[in-house]
Amino acid sequence: MYSDGVCLSKWESSWTTTSTNHNTDGSTDYGIFQINSRWWCEDGLTPRSKNACNINCSDLLTNDVGVAITCAKRVVRDPHGIKAWVAWRSHCENRDLSEYLAGCGL
Repeated sequence: MYSDGVCLSKWESSWTTTSTNHNTDGSTDYGIFQINSRWWCEDGLTPRSKNACNINCSDLLTNDVGVAITCAKRVVRDPHGIKAWVAWRSHCENRDLSEYLAGCGL
């Protein structure tokens, strides 16, 4: 599980907590996991935001990744699970992810 999250965050944001990406549907992806404002957080800009994590999107842009990890776990519990992230499907799924935790003692 840890290796999935580390791989995901590498490919979504290059491990950059302040990363944002504006999408063509008017939503924005925020933080290290690129969590989307249409479904998971509230940014005050995205129409009809569901805010399923019940957080402000700006909370995903800090070096304290606790909020981002909690919300990412919520996304994974959703029916789409970790496959909701295109980067995980493209770069992590069905791959040996041991390199992402090498030297971490996990």
